[in-house]
Amino acid sequence: MCGDLQVASAQTLDFLDIGQKSSSPMDTRYAVVLTPIFDPGKTGRPMRVAAFMSGSGTNIRRLLEYEKRLHEKEGSSPYHVVFVFSDRSDGSGAGEKIAREHALPYVSYDIRAYYSSRGGRRTVRTPEGLALRQAYDQVARRLVAAFEIDLIALGGYMSFITLKGCVNVHPADLSILDGEGRRKYVGDDAVRDAILGGETHLRASTLWTDQGVDSGPLLMVSDPLPVELPAPMEVLEKDPALLGRVAKAHQERLKEIGDWRIFPRTIDLIARGRFSFDHTGGVYLDGMPMPAGFRE
Repeated sequence: MCGDLQVASAQTLDFLDIGQKSSSPMDTRYAVVLTPIFDPGKTGRPMRVAAFMSGSGTNIRRLLEYEKRLHEKEGSSPYHVVFVFSDRSDGSGAGEKIAREHALPYVSYDIRAYYSSRGGRRTVRTPEGLALRQAYDQVARRLVAAFEIDLIALGGYMSFITLKGCVNVHPADLSILDGEGRRKYVGDDAVRDAILGGETHLRASTLWTDQGVDSGPLLMVSDPLPVELPAPMEVLEKDPALLGRVAKAHQERLKEIGDWRIFPRTIDLIARGRFSFDHTGGVYLDGMPMPAGFRE
């Protein structure tokens, strides 16, 4: 059930810490208990996915197309998108169209109208704002329970979500850290910040969400997209409008080689039982640690 990790048949693996020296080999061994995010062997069925989106839904489209290709290629898919949910009801999003094209149930619950009707600010940085968001999420929570969802796929879902069990895609390489060991490019302006930070290539990342901003366990990192600037950096720094256009163009290009590839692939690997966590939240693929994310 979405909301907690699937406590599947945990594997106990012994790893040799070659960085330590000891007179006894057994002194350098320790047990790591891994818990798959989803265990198909235990459930005996495909992983049930809820697709959450806000706008054009291109990531959700790719997820559905990937599922269809798996059926055509392998005769089945390890995951099944069960319904589509959108936080927009003003006609600006493509959720209903995508759901109709794939014969899926569709639910929209407009978050702007929700906050407007309650006279609240759309923020989770205050206790009142967080309480409002938790109340808003009760609708999605009930849907997740009713449809027996195993995982929520956040494909361009632009609202903070208090539900657990979600995979998100982010337009930056979350393995890059700042001088204090924190993720350097997080938040809505990650592409712009990476360009201003002098990065020569951009990458997308998938992550298992927590209650922070792009701070959950890192799952996959995409191939690189070269940064191509139309003007020197000092010009961009003085022209916010031009910088914004450059960042937007790069983010759109990054979707093609980044988001649209690693988002469905991450869901696929989770559904096959290949991604696991240890007790600290460390990520493993096929029993091997992936501290900087899996890269194909």
